[in-house]
Amino acid sequence: ARSPMAPKKSTKGKKVAKAPLAASKTVTKPKHPLSESRPKNFGIGQDIQPKRNLARYVKWPKYVRLQRQRRVLMQRLKVPPAISQFAKTADKNLATNVIKMLNKYRPEDKAAKKERLVKMAEDKAADKKKSDASKPYMVKSGVNHVVQLIEEKKAKLVIIAHDVDPIEIVLVLPALCRKMDIPYCILKGKSRLGQVVHKKTATALAITDVRPEDKAELAKLVDSCKAAFNDKYEERRKSWGGGIMGIKSNHQEELKKKIVAAEEAKRAAQI
Repeated sequence: ARSPMAPKKSTKGKKVAKAPLAASKTVTKPKHPLSESRPKNFGIGQDIQPKRNLARYVKWPKYVRLQRQRRVLMQRLKVPPAISQFAKTADKNLATNVIKMLNKYRPEDKAAKKERLVKMAEDKAADKKKSDASKPYMVKSGVNHVVQLIEEKKAKLVIIAHDVDPIEIVLVLPALCRKMDIPYCILKGKSRLGQVVHKKTATALAITDVRPEDKAELAKLVDSCKAAFNDKYEERRKSWGGGIMGIKSNHQEELKKKIVAAEEAKRAAQI
């Protein structure tokens, strides 16, 4: 059997390769070194990588995760009025003035107390009738002590921390202050209150007495706290907190509303 012959190539219309282009005679001007573009190469061993925010990839400690989850949970769930009132804290101006007043009457530390007691003992040994080292004015701390001062109506102003855990420790204080007609305020940060009394944290503080030169300033603070907290107690006693949904839930709710609206429009068109 004869093998089939390959088809002959047609030579008609064959294109000839183009001649190489002549070298361009245009001369490129040298660019200024300050304005010359130098693209970076971020390959291995090349330019330094830019700084990025890697917070999403960090494995945070458990206490950080818990406090963030708790914060989100308190936003999502409906919070009873008795607890939600602690989220409505004093504004920055009022809080600053209260802290200034508290710092004037910080309790004495161990060294100062020892010095005062030694002086009192020396005066007593010398048979002095009146000692110069009298007990100083100071802020009272501790929730049990503060409750006792409120019940005895000795407290002039009560300061409560907003982030006490468990919150039940100070839950009764706003209602008790209002019942006994004692001005109170809720400040951010139990650690701020703790710094005043030389401790890590403090749940509640109370001012019982001040020096004569500070009585006018205390009266202003009392009026401000009454207007911001005591007078608004009834209003806040009825308002619930929380119920703030996330962005995904809000989008889903909007989508459901659109679907319901479209179905109602269809039914109205059929009637």
